[in-house]
Amino acid sequence: MNSTPTQSLFWKRLKRNKGALAGIVVIVLSFLLFVFAYVIAPDNTPFANTIVPEIGSKKPGFSTQLLQVKKERSIGETSFFSTLINGKESPYNLVPIVKHEQVSDSIIVHKFVDEGITERQSYHLSKLADEPVIERTYHVGTDKFGRDILSRLIVGVRVSLSVGFIAVLISLTIGILLGSLAGYFRGWIDDVIMWLINVIWSIPTLLLVFAITLALGKGFWQVFIAVGLTMWVNVARLVRGQVLAVRELEYVEAAKALGFSHNRIMFLHILPNILGPVMVIAASNFASAIVIEAGLSFLGVGVQPPQPSWGLMIKENYNFIITNNPMLALAPGIAIMLLVLAFNLLGNGLRDALNVKAKL
Repeated sequence: MNSTPTQSLFWKRLKRNKGALAGIVVIVLSFLLFVFAYVIAPDNTPFANTIVPEIGSKKPGFSTQLLQVKKERSIGETSFFSTLINGKESPYNLVPIVKHEQVSDSIIVHKFVDEGITERQSYHLSKLADEPVIERTYHVGTDKFGRDILSRLIVGVRVSLSVGFIAVLISLTIGILLGSLAGYFRGWIDDVIMWLINVIWSIPTLLLVFAITLALGKGFWQVFIAVGLTMWVNVARLVRGQVLAVRELEYVEAAKALGFSHNRIMFLHILPNILGPVMVIAASNFASAIVIEAGLSFLGVGVQPPQPSWGLMIKENYNFIITNNPMLALAPGIAIMLLVLAFNLLGNGLRDALNVKAKL
């Protein structure tokens, strides 16, 4: 059979690659944020979309007192599992205040309107939460709508990892299938598949994504499918080349001589021996999918508001780069850079660890 590194040898090489280990740490932390986003985020409302317009575009570290005023409609209880998946709607509206005092059964507050401007208001205790005044620090600042940037960064990791996972799943499914058929059967099947690959290859990726997105419509799932349908070409070309090399080896000839079916030979004998290069290109495609999704959201044809996407956050706040609060756009940009770098480092580490010709 095709010579591959043993599992212990693979892990030994991977552990020696500090860049790959750093990438794995970032990816694991990102997946933990993916699962527990609404538990970790300071704002655990759906899409971290608590709007407090008075405190919009504040710098990192901004701290303020907030008065919790009950909403007119009642908010039902939310289970832990539901909160974990979709967040929990807050039963209170938040009012930023400068100071407050309790007088009998009411609370007198000085509502924050703007720098140096306040408005005196009175609220009956029955209209307020049991803990009427809380203090909140916005560690990464607020956007122009007064939403917590840190919370939206944490919840936004779900979009990036989801689009990467689904796009890679679609691209691997199509690419492995077509690449295997082209490399194994050759002949006219190979000619037809290679013609299709060359046609798709000739179209600029971003233009093809635009066309598919406009055909499917804007939205969360549409962008996943659009990105996945444009990334299978690289996988198909790689798998075809690997299958063309492996199909000539002795163990494949022996399997044919024993009368095994084509499906059994491809899926049980050939594909397991070419998974190394496929894993490497999957990590690379994961990083590319994150960048493409961010680009689509920035251009307004990807994930739609109020759902947080790192690309959409850059679009909403990029004007502040040249003002006194550049962190509004830099924070999601740094998040994209770190996650993409992590997957590229992992891909490079997998490539080196799976290289049977490399020295220990």
